[in-house]
Amino acid sequence: MKATEEGSAAAIPARGQPRTAAAAAALARYDRRARLPIILSAVLPLIIAPQQGNWVAVLIGVVSWLVFAVDFFVHERLLVNFLGTKVGKFDLAIVVLTAPWFLIAGAHAGGFVVILRLARLSRLLIATKGVKRLFARLGRVTIIAAAVLFVGGTMAYFAEHPTNPEFATFGDAIWWATVTLTTVGYGDIVPITTAGRIDATFIMFMGVALLGLLAGSLANFFGLQSQDNGPPQPNPNDPVLAAQAEPHQPATANEAVLAELADLRAEVRQLADLREQLAVISRHLTKIDEPGAG
Repeated sequence: MKATEEGSAAAIPARGQPRTAAAAAALARYDRRARLPIILSAVLPLIIAPQQGNWVAVLIGVVSWLVFAVDFFVHERLLVNFLGTKVGKFDLAIVVLTAPWFLIAGAHAGGFVVILRLARLSRLLIATKGVKRLFARLGRVTIIAAAVLFVGGTMAYFAEHPTNPEFATFGDAIWWATVTLTTVGYGDIVPITTAGRIDATFIMFMGVALLGLLAGSLANFFGLQSQDNGPPQPNPNDPVLAAQAEPHQPATANEAVLAELADLRAEVRQLADLREQLAVISRHLTKIDEPGAG
């Protein structure tokens, strides 16, 4: 009885986990589709604040709130006791506190609402795995880009400043390194020394690599790149694979062997009967050929 109770307890998902395998699959599909709407709903209200008379801003404020409300109810429906988790409580607080109270006449929240909208951004980092991975990659790209800008700008300044008036200050060198790294190439500042041109070549190649990494990260985040789900799964309805899988099923294999043995015994009996019939025919023919027969 104790083992049964332990087994049933182990079968119940933990708090904050998908209720069933189907719920886990549905949640994964929802997360892929909801990434962009959630990001826009967290960022746009910070840029466009709802104001009376501005119906576009009001519409953005209402729709952005609806996106977070739907997100909360989807997680509450698919996860076990989602409201009992810290993320669930945080989501509910955001949904309640950032509701479109501005639609009520005379309701003014001032800077408090702005702070709550900033909390929506932190919600992305807390609860959305895809956004976590994206920001982690962007963070690494930013660190590498900053290092390339500083090192490349410093090398260009010391190489070009003595002979090139376009590199008059260190800020000019950093501006040139930024334009070169982003592959924009305004051409307002151009290195003329050999060391400066070698430095520019290095920065250009690093810029192409970093932009490719950034584009790949964004494509993967928004689902524009095929996901690697491992080797393709076999089709269970394929008769060839089913036949190959039979040796791994002892009961089925034994039944097949017994059936083959039964067929062989039936064939042996048929051959024995045929031999007896041939013997009878042979004896009959022998009697006919004997002199004086018939």
